[in-house]
Amino acid sequence: MQHIKAIRRKALRMILSAGRDSLPNEFGTALRAQGGVITELILVPGTLSGERSALMRLHMLPIDLTIVGSAHTHPSGSCMPSEADLDFFSHFGYVHIIACHPFTERDWACYNIRGERMPLEVV
Repeated sequence: MQHIKAIRRKALRMILSAGRDSLPNEFGTALRAQGGVITELILVPGTLSGERSALMRLHMLPIDLTIVGSAHTHPSGSCMPSEADLDFFSHFGYVHIIACHPFTERDWACYNIRGERMPLEVV
């Protein structure tokens, strides 16, 4: 298990842009990290997006130890995880980002598998 300490600015901007582009629906993706830094978004084939959820078909992901967690958006404007988010966090990966409306570089938060906020530097 990698200790994730940062996210590349380009990857964060892609999450925020996808959130804006997906309105009024949520957007969901898996995250890849190398050397403790989130570097890429991994689009999961068959992901279903609606106004209240983004459902990723995790069985469609490749076997890849660099996939460390997920990111998804909340069009509602709250970056707090829902009960469904907390359940998902506890079953997949160990770092999770929620970006929320209006999707600026201040409108996101990172959580661990227990749903506790964790710091993530933008590099």
